[in-house]
Amino acid sequence: MTQAKPTILAMDDTPVNLLTLGAALKDEFDLQLATSGEMGLRLARQNPPDLILLDIMMPGMDGFETCRQLQADPLLALIPVIFVTALQGHEAETQGLQLGARDYIAKPIQVDTARQRIRNLLEHERLRKQVASQRDLLALNLAERQASDDKLKLAASVFTTAREGITITDTNGSILDVNEAFSRITGYSREEVLGQNPRFLNSGQQSRDFYDAMWREILNKGHWYGEIWNRRKDGQIYAQMLTITTVRHDNGEPSNFVAMFSDITALKEHQAKLDHMAHYDVLTGLPNRVLLADRLSQGMIQAQRRQQLLAVVFVDLDGFKSINDAYGHEVGDQLLMATARNMKSVLRESDTLARIGGDEFVAVLVDLDSTLSGGTLLNRLLETASRAVSLGGRELRISASMGVTYYPQDIDIDADQLLRQADHAMYQAKLAGKNRHQVFDTQQDLGLRSHHESLARVRQAMLANELVLFYQPQVNMRSGRVIGAEALIRWQHPDQGLLQPAAFLPLIEDTPLAIEVGEWVIKTALQQLDQWHSSGLQLPVSVNVGARQLQQNNFVARLEETLARHPDIAPGDLSIEVLETSALEDLAGISSVIAQCKRLGVDFALDDFGTGYSSLTYLKRLPVSLLKMDQSFVRDMLVDPDDLAILEAVIGLARAFRRAVIAEGVETIAHGTRLLEMGCDLAQGYGITRPMPAADVPAWVAQWQPDVAWSA
Repeated sequence: MTQAKPTILAMDDTPVNLLTLGAALKDEFDLQLATSGEMGLRLARQNPPDLILLDIMMPGMDGFETCRQLQADPLLALIPVIFVTALQGHEAETQGLQLGARDYIAKPIQVDTARQRIRNLLEHERLRKQVASQRDLLALNLAERQASDDKLKLAASVFTTAREGITITDTNGSILDVNEAFSRITGYSREEVLGQNPRFLNSGQQSRDFYDAMWREILNKGHWYGEIWNRRKDGQIYAQMLTITTVRHDNGEPSNFVAMFSDITALKEHQAKLDHMAHYDVLTGLPNRVLLADRLSQGMIQAQRRQQLLAVVFVDLDGFKSINDAYGHEVGDQLLMATARNMKSVLRESDTLARIGGDEFVAVLVDLDSTLSGGTLLNRLLETASRAVSLGGRELRISASMGVTYYPQDIDIDADQLLRQADHAMYQAKLAGKNRHQVFDTQQDLGLRSHHESLARVRQAMLANELVLFYQPQVNMRSGRVIGAEALIRWQHPDQGLLQPAAFLPLIEDTPLAIEVGEWVIKTALQQLDQWHSSGLQLPVSVNVGARQLQQNNFVARLEETLARHPDIAPGDLSIEVLETSALEDLAGISSVIAQCKRLGVDFALDDFGTGYSSLTYLKRLPVSLLKMDQSFVRDMLVDPDDLAILEAVIGLARAFRRAVIAEGVETIAHGTRLLEMGCDLAQGYGITRPMPAADVPAWVAQWQPDVAWSA
């Protein structure tokens, strides 16, 4: 027979939280969902669940009041409750446990941890019910001496064979009898304990107030149930789930007390492991993000209360990646552990060092009298992080870049903002040369926010079709043929008019948005080629692609996929221009990408040629078809002998390597004439035509004629 799933009632005023929780738990448990305390109480009374997950922060009846009403209802009082909340600090947890909650889970919920806590608590409840059932049979044995022989035999059997330890005392607390399970769990034989008071088992972990409250409940309610720590004969302290019940005479006076308990040490140890996994980094044993958030929150409250400073330090290890790549992850892990130990050793007991992932750490320094004392600790951290570490006969050395921010500040600020400030300051430390610490600068932060806002505006422009492509034709001055067009991006800004690339492309350089814009350019150019082909215009188009985009692992695959969506366009009708300086950043990688693209039929041009460290070696390794001479040389070629010499050298170099060459920035007839004399037939520039909207290109191509001076 299939065993029914346990039923869990979850109360949370946020539907998304309920849906997320339901999706995570539905395979193992039957879920009832309630968006308020009132609704949850109604559902619980209609169909009592096996366990309740209760959010504290709910409008109207909050979690605390809901728990009070659950405890006040005899039908619901014994249902275990787990509080689920984003509240920080121990006050909320303590209040919930005092109201009768059995456990406490912090948001954001870690599903694996929550699932195991639920399992543990349900197992506790199963044992409690089993103990209660056996307790009732034993109470029957003691209170109803005249009962039937069958009932007496059943009670005796329960006493003897129960897995739970059982103790029977008189009203003075003297032990009258124990069962075999008692001896197995505690290590004491029956003979050793008869006549003794059970308090000899006390571990000392519960206070006198605890026992006073326990006995008040036993005398007033007739029973007590809960967890307690006791001591075995060998001195080992262990956890037990204990039920104590009062057995009464016919006149209502107590005659005996029956205690039944289970050893739940393994469960407690497992729960402790789960708690540790949820709050500590597995590799280093340092606090993780979850525990860091709690420590930082508590530290901020303490700083306000004590009127002292708190420092948040974001630590990123310099040079760790290269060591990890060179020697492997095992050595990298050992280096992280050693560095973590070293850094922790120079902090005070009240400070916190957490690992938040990879080679990133965060330190929270509390009780600082001034930023000067914080700087002293930072210098010690820096020195320690740079200390050489000996591993496997190797002496490895790294350093650290640290960003620090202080609390309180002149403005209201929360923990997440402090972490972002420290993170930003850490990047400034890296830019300044690494192996140093940088204090967060508010003005820099304002600049960063402005940069992020600008990025968001460019992204919005792309989505709103405000970005457009203009096309600058490229011609053969000698034959008079239009050989292609270069696609050039513009921003048709709704307020500022048509913006040139210099107004916005530098903003997105070295950001993921640059890749998105680059892909948009390729797709838009191919769509335009389709339109021109449909109207009878066959005109190849070149697009500019940055090195960051070319270095994406999936660039070639994405390009092939994009080309496949335009089957009427020959791959050779699209060419890609890459800056010479960009290609030099990763010569081997860029060369490989160019070779793969050429197999697709896509040619490459090397843009702004002559502005980088041009050499025969790297030109040989880059399989480009076309060299584009930079306009800065072309513009002054008629008046600057050095520029003219550079152009002559590039043209000769292209001829030697069998590469085509084109001149950018041809602004006058004289420029074109001189280039033709040097053997450069291909050109583009304002002297031929300015970049134009796509709609104007067909008419221009149809009417263009080269200057007569060029065909002479």
